[in-house]
Amino acid sequence: MHRTVFNLPRWLLPILDAALVLVAFLLSYYLRYEVQFLQPVDEANAAPFTPYLPYAAVFAALMLLFNHNARLYEERRGRTWWDELFSVGNSSTNTAVVVMAFSFLLRPLVFSRLLIVQAAVLSIVLLGALRLILRIIQGQMRKRGIGVERVLVVGAGEVGRSVLQTIVARPDLGYKVIGFVDDDPTRGTNDLGRVPALGTIDNLPYIVDSQPVDTVIITLPWQVQRKILSIVRQCEQKRIRVRTVPDMFELSLSQVQVEMLGGIPLLGLNGEPRLHASSRLIKRSMDLALVALALPLVLIVVVFTAIAIRLDSPGPIFFSQQRVGLNGRSFRVYKFRSMIVNAEAMKAALVRRTGEDPRHPKLANDPRITRVGRWIRRFSLDELPQIINILRGEMSWVGPRPAVPEEVKLYESWHRKRLRTMPGLTGLWQVSGRSEVPFEEMCLLDIYYIENWSLGLDVQIMLRTIPYVLLGHGAL
Repeated sequence: MHRTVFNLPRWLLPILDAALVLVAFLLSYYLRYEVQFLQPVDEANAAPFTPYLPYAAVFAALMLLFNHNARLYEERRGRTWWDELFSVGNSSTNTAVVVMAFSFLLRPLVFSRLLIVQAAVLSIVLLGALRLILRIIQGQMRKRGIGVERVLVVGAGEVGRSVLQTIVARPDLGYKVIGFVDDDPTRGTNDLGRVPALGTIDNLPYIVDSQPVDTVIITLPWQVQRKILSIVRQCEQKRIRVRTVPDMFELSLSQVQVEMLGGIPLLGLNGEPRLHASSRLIKRSMDLALVALALPLVLIVVVFTAIAIRLDSPGPIFFSQQRVGLNGRSFRVYKFRSMIVNAEAMKAALVRRTGEDPRHPKLANDPRITRVGRWIRRFSLDELPQIINILRGEMSWVGPRPAVPEEVKLYESWHRKRLRTMPGLTGLWQVSGRSEVPFEEMCLLDIYYIENWSLGLDVQIMLRTIPYVLLGHGAL
């Protein structure tokens, strides 16, 4: 069954778009002739709305045509709201140009170019707002499990992890991983964060019979074509949708570049996924600009926090620790002291006693935390002194969590990919649950961030961080 990107009936979204274009014309007419926005109107030039009805109808028809050509009425899960807004803006601009071109040829008695321009702008605003509202509704429905597609991933190698990290990092896509299978005993038996390992590929028939599975994504190496075909046949018999991902010799998907040669796809290879020099310059400039904007407020908070720590418990106000940053380089990170003085000496024994993952220990009810320390950790105030690290170019506002050297020594080779960019005060791991995110899942999120970095992604993460910090979600 054909559905739009918002799971509405195929015919409904175009009708809503056409209705909003008419509303845009009504508002534009009101602004032009009643409010006389931007340019006054003489009484002799005043006109009723009726002569503009044909223009509104033609405008709406052309808008629907351009939107259809931009595939705005098809289901495309990877498309963002900004992508849709750009397409709507492009459609509206092209439509306005066509309508005004026809007006020059027909020379109607009643016509206002300013009204058409205003209607085009209002159409962008109204159609963009409609899609934003529908996305918010869709997001709320998906949180309740409505409209979520359940996915089983076959293969947990490099390509499989790329698929998993995208699904985990992009809940807006509407996929939920029920687990993965892999014949490698080191993969098929070890969960990746909160994504369960479901054993070997031979378990596939039992899994699809016992669990609701909508889609199976195959990420196996190219050498095992027969096994891939066997899996496809099994899923087709169960009426389960199958998708395969070309592994390109087990390279990361971000290294694969697709070009077209007269309809023939050509696959090329990029280098290792890292931020380019221009991207690093943009990111660094934004870091410094945000430090300048935040510094006055930060200084006030720092003074009150320092006084509270001094009055609460004996010991220094600040705490510094060796951490591992970009490309494995060590640096000293600065924080407000939130624990008792000898806390580091007690850490190893606590990790052993609680059985926590030593690569990312999450010690609930940690006895080392002071009264003020528990409060400032809840709202991440203990990390404010790391602005010094940002100024020194050792950290960024957004990036992976900086690890201590003892944790990095326990990393597997794919975990070390998270060291390919500067660590940050916040990141995808922060807005995905903070301390609730297991280590393996945190690595998936960090690698996704590195491979898909953009200025917009940084801004989105920082905006999503604000409610997490203010409400203390996931803090220990």
